[in-house]
Amino acid sequence: MGKNGFFPATFILLLISLFTRAQEVPFQRGVNLTGWFQAGSAQQIQFSRYTKRDFEQIQSLGCDVIRLPINLHYMTSGAPNYIVDPLFYDFLDQVIDWSEALEMHLILDNHTFDPAESTDPQVGEVLKKVWPQVAERYRSRSEYLYYEVLNEPHGIADDVWNQIQGEVIQAIREVDTKHTIIVGPANWNSYNNLDDLLYYNDYNEIYTFHFYDPFIFTHQGATWVSPSMQPLSQVPFPYQSEQMPDFPSSLNGTWVALNFNNYAVEGQVEVVQSLIDIAARFKQERQVPVFCGEFGVYIPNSDDSSRVFWYETVQQELEKHDIPWTIWDYHGGFGLYEAGGNGLFDHDLHVPLLQALDFTVPPQSEYQLLPDSTGFSLYTDFAGEQIFLSANSDGDVNYYSEDEPNNEKYAFYWRGATQYNTISFDFVPNKDLSQLVAEDYALNFIIRGTDPDLKFDIRWVDTNAGEADLPWRMGVTIDEISVPFDRYWHSLHIPLKSFSEQGAWDGEWYPPEGKFDWTAVDRLEIVAERQDFGSAQLWFDNLHLTNQDTSQIFVTDAFTDVITSLSAAKSRAGLKIYPNPTERILKVRTDSPDRQRISQLIGASGKVVRKAEFVGSLELDLSGLPVGMYYLRITDENRLTSTHKIILK
Repeated sequence: MGKNGFFPATFILLLISLFTRAQEVPFQRGVNLTGWFQAGSAQQIQFSRYTKRDFEQIQSLGCDVIRLPINLHYMTSGAPNYIVDPLFYDFLDQVIDWSEALEMHLILDNHTFDPAESTDPQVGEVLKKVWPQVAERYRSRSEYLYYEVLNEPHGIADDVWNQIQGEVIQAIREVDTKHTIIVGPANWNSYNNLDDLLYYNDYNEIYTFHFYDPFIFTHQGATWVSPSMQPLSQVPFPYQSEQMPDFPSSLNGTWVALNFNNYAVEGQVEVVQSLIDIAARFKQERQVPVFCGEFGVYIPNSDDSSRVFWYETVQQELEKHDIPWTIWDYHGGFGLYEAGGNGLFDHDLHVPLLQALDFTVPPQSEYQLLPDSTGFSLYTDFAGEQIFLSANSDGDVNYYSEDEPNNEKYAFYWRGATQYNTISFDFVPNKDLSQLVAEDYALNFIIRGTDPDLKFDIRWVDTNAGEADLPWRMGVTIDEISVPFDRYWHSLHIPLKSFSEQGAWDGEWYPPEGKFDWTAVDRLEIVAERQDFGSAQLWFDNLHLTNQDTSQIFVTDAFTDVITSLSAAKSRAGLKIYPNPTERILKVRTDSPDRQRISQLIGASGKVVRKAEFVGSLELDLSGLPVGMYYLRITDENRLTSTHKIILK
């Protein structure tokens, strides 16, 4: 065995010749399921965005694999220990259950990367902490599960990345020898760097590469590259001189100009085929399984027929060499759906693109917006079907709060909002609620608040089709008359007929004109319309549109600021915070000196005024802060949180 635990290349080549390990990848074709687990934390994952039914629909296209991009490092407590959030496991367990039930292969793609930043040469220290935890969790799951070390390392030398990747493989293998590991080269997983990959001391690997050539065709319109290619549009494939657009003057003198000027050479079918052949030769020479994890063309600025032809060219060349693939992506800017549609499987699939990829094309029909005839859920533990939660908030928003929910596992939580901050329930497609209004349906939910003086609005917003059709609002104000914000759960039942028109905002204010359209509702919003929230806290649970007020209060105790969740009692145990009241220095001591914690001192406005990470003990200097009451929030590495009232005198 050579240095660092890797076999010399000559010995590996001898093994290859003796055992002819020309093994094949056990799957053939699939999609990247983007925009789902690519979140800033587990709390930000819109879990109901996809369900087992989506997996079934993807499978019906002829797919046998899903690559799941995950911001894996963000699913942890962060430095220094990177403890994986149990909420993330809760979600991922269900996804793995779906894939195993359908016998679909599932690639856990560690997509924690920033295209604008070079890969940190110290990233191995994070990878070696995160991946063994994941492997330990799933070591006994079926072989339909795969681990992909890191997506598109770039700006890092091949030898440095190869060493890091080898160490991560070894760390995983100390825990899990069963599951296949997907490894890729530096330089954005380029096929040109496959030959620079080490022969790792592991016989259960798949080698991956990505393909986006010619880049000025596949990424015309992309804003995340430098310089932005947003001005570049309608570049054809293959190159045709009479169809080439004028080159944007704003890009003169850049690498984009050089590629554009050379497009007559690079924008040819034969060139695309020859580049894929580089990966095919690597596969043949090393006798290893090879997989194309990403390829695609950005939709907004590309000619549709050229885009379809490029996919067909790439797909045929990959399959000519028996190289399996997953396209980037399913929904999204590179996806399988028609631009401008609702992304509905039965109505919006891009049929010519599916045909070019040799997918099975399901019957498609024109979508018709029909009135809802029954009620539906907006939020239980998750957002309702085809409802997308989003927040424009300066404060904390948690869609999966475990702070004594009234129903099931979670409630959603809001704190620290400033005036006009909003939580939105976006309907895709839009909703026709006219029949529910006529039949006396109501918005029914459970609510709990901590400040009797709190006021906010709930409003419906209709579609915005331009100057002739503004986004009119139909709203109601929630205050102490509606519900006592006394730290107890309460039920609210607000008939749709009781909402009143509030006007429209479209760059300027338009007073009510009686034009709100219940047949074209875009979203429901909860809005800090009347005031800043300050330190007030709000929880919502079980939001439904219903014609019956059947809500039940199951949690009958008042909520206390001292402990912000039932499980936080574990976090609070062993904490000593003194002196309290204090004149300047606040000390925190714990009985677990090896446990990482984060402290946040929150003022009356709800803003964090002091923040620090610590292990064992901490001294906070409160000099310069006005006297008064504060809240000290302590969060440990397992995301357990306790909040403590602090008096500064």
